[in-house]
Amino acid sequence: MLTQTILGRVYDYSHAVGGLYLPQIVGVAFGECDSVYTISRPTDTISGVPWNKTGVGAKIVKITIGDVPGDEEHILDIGRYGDADGEFIWPAGIALDSNENIYVTDEWMNRVSVFDSEGNFLKHWGEGGQNDGQFNHPAGIDIDTEDNAIVVDSLNHRVQKFTKDGNFLGEWGGFGEGQGELNSPWGIGLDDQNNVYVADHKNHLAQKFSPDGEYLMAFGSEGTGRGQLTRPSDVTVDSDGDVYVCDWANDRVQVYGPDGDFITTFIGDAQELAKWHKQTVDSNIDVIKARRRVYSLEPEWRFAMPTAVEFDHARNRLMVADTQRGRIQIYNKLNNYMEPQFNL
Repeated sequence: MLTQTILGRVYDYSHAVGGLYLPQIVGVAFGECDSVYTISRPTDTISGVPWNKTGVGAKIVKITIGDVPGDEEHILDIGRYGDADGEFIWPAGIALDSNENIYVTDEWMNRVSVFDSEGNFLKHWGEGGQNDGQFNHPAGIDIDTEDNAIVVDSLNHRVQKFTKDGNFLGEWGGFGEGQGELNSPWGIGLDDQNNVYVADHKNHLAQKFSPDGEYLMAFGSEGTGRGQLTRPSDVTVDSDGDVYVCDWANDRVQVYGPDGDFITTFIGDAQELAKWHKQTVDSNIDVIKARRRVYSLEPEWRFAMPTAVEFDHARNRLMVADTQRGRIQIYNKLNNYMEPQFNL
């Protein structure tokens, strides 16, 4: 395992989970008892339909992920491709309320679908448009401590707040490059004070707002250097207030302190295949032979366009949806780490 100590923080790479059940992961949310809900959005296409308007195989996958490699289990699949109740065309964001009901945004259908924890469809709300409560490609979603839904309305360049039943409560943002303005925002995260963090995709930064939408601060700037971002796709916050941003186009995750200072970068460390990936490889002798001919598998360890990032407060670990590689990479944050000492 790779252990990284920097500025008083200690991160320990744990393992990867992925393969058969988790193609093209674009969203992650946590339930009880190590349950993890993911959005899989495969790139299969339908003849005559633009690639970004179809997601044959799009679904929610419920799994459990323990604290050691191999301790994962597939529980059930939720939803399928289509435009009927309980179906998806282009699912994007996922969040859970206090009863573990599941809320999923659909960029193409301009709505939020709601399921219970067993995958039963309950309702949907929302419609296309620019007025209060309407959507143009809703993306990230999170649920605050009062069970209100905060939704990133991406192509309306705003954030909207609803009750869990879809009643409109308020909005903020608007197209632009200034403080509090947004340009095609995508992912979202909340801290324990219900402050809202938004991955401002085309402004190349993350912005922090109060629960009522007042601009507070920003993280990052455009570029490829230390602490910089290019097309960020998601953001999450841990219990210490440290902020993690999916730096999508730079194939990495950037970490900032509560004051916005840059801390460190994760680039992916999956030196071992995930359990389900390994089962697939081991069942195909041609794949085994091909992998043996590769000079170095190091590029495979690294992130490839990571889309979602979520902090698991129950186990104090960060999960990164390594989208193009069909897996989740997991980093533990260690609070009581002691540097080893050696007697010579």
